[in-house]
Amino acid sequence: MLDKLREQSEQAAQELLEAAKLREGDLLVVGCSSSEATGQRIGTYSSREAAQAIFDGLYPVLRERGIWLAAQCCEHLNRVLIVEEEVLHRYGLEQVNVVPQPKAGGSFATAAYEEFSRPAAVEHVRAHAGMDIGGTLIGMHLREVAVPVRLSLSRIGEAVLLCARTRPKFVGGGRACYDEELM
Repeated sequence: MLDKLREQSEQAAQELLEAAKLREGDLLVVGCSSSEATGQRIGTYSSREAAQAIFDGLYPVLRERGIWLAAQCCEHLNRVLIVEEEVLHRYGLEQVNVVPQPKAGGSFATAAYEEFSRPAAVEHVRAHAGMDIGGTLIGMHLREVAVPVRLSLSRIGEAVLLCARTRPKFVGGGRACYDEELM
């Protein structure tokens, strides 16, 4: 099962990065319920092993393309995000003090905290794209105009997989012209 989670996560990351047209330095928010991925109800069966497998599938794909990961914690930490310290400076974010644990933050955020070279917690980001594994509600951490992205996978393990990209707002009226590359 862990190999399947890793493979599905890797495939989902590759497909989302392609569909969202993410560029080096962009930010991807991931919320992940390891409980849902293993067929349990969200928040009831946190699995470090499942979360690590999902992290191990996603993170190398992101690093290879220079995409920053923001790992969303669970509701017990008010959906704080774990990022690399460099993201604080790049995006002008304010650090908060918390260390996620499997039952207070979630196993995926815990895996990110343990794997990042210099982890930091922040309350808010405005990510360029997002991946919601198991109904973790990442929308608050996306830029204002989110567009659903349908991948070839609809699940990672047993968890429902929902993805989104963002685009700039359309401004102007009936006479406005838009850049097709930004849509």
